[in-house]
Amino acid sequence: MKRAFHLFILFLILAVPAVSQNQRIVKNEAFSRGEKLMFRVYYNSFVTGNVTAGTAKLEITDDERKFDGRSTYHVVGIGTSAKLFNWFFKVNDRFETFFDEESLVPYLFIRRTREGGYKKDDDVIFHQRKNLVQSRNAVKRTPHYVQDILSAYYYARTIDASRIHIGENIPINFFLDDSVYTSVIQYAGRENVKTSLGSIRCLKFKPMVATGNTFSNPYPMTLWVSDDKNHIPIMAQSAVIVGSVKMELIQFSGLSNPFSSKIK
Repeated sequence: MKRAFHLFILFLILAVPAVSQNQRIVKNEAFSRGEKLMFRVYYNSFVTGNVTAGTAKLEITDDERKFDGRSTYHVVGIGTSAKLFNWFFKVNDRFETFFDEESLVPYLFIRRTREGGYKKDDDVIFHQRKNLVQSRNAVKRTPHYVQDILSAYYYARTIDASRIHIGENIPINFFLDDSVYTSVIQYAGRENVKTSLGSIRCLKFKPMVATGNTFSNPYPMTLWVSDDKNHIPIMAQSAVIVGSVKMELIQFSGLSNPFSSKIK
């Protein structure tokens, strides 16, 4: 049965003709190979104060793997819980994406999720010319230029904030858990943010996420990115049932541009 299912998936992919579509070209001055970012993730409440829950890392590797003859960026994201949190909720996540250098659309997304008792592994192949995505369990049609959750973040960094207005929504299509979603990023203006690295001029955004038991409204998260050409995440905060979860940039290297948003 398993072999038959794989052959069926292959048949679907080969049977669908390629769509005549010119690759878009995205102007990217925000990032390049060698960039490394490290974040501290912590939980905050009136009772506990700030408690470090773990760390997250993002790295654009030196890998120059090609897909269909096209050069790609290879990004690795790793999230791990702190030793104290391992006792009741251990996290060990790894995500990878290979996305086109010019169009910033992904060709391969790799997911290895370990969160408490939850385990999720997936390998997602994006057939961009056919508007198809193949995961371990499904084959789905997708809109043009669909992203994965990692490549979507890097694509969003290339958006020119001078061309958008406060309150304007920026839609981004992405594929996750065998479904296509449209996330909306709402621009909320500029703001100075105090961090362990100092005070930093930031662009403020409110990404839309799904509602449910954890989030009470579609815009519970706020994201601040550096107000310079790098557009690196400086801080993110998300309200939960009790307190909030925050992520703060604590280390960086290999930026493509000067870190000019830091206020001296």
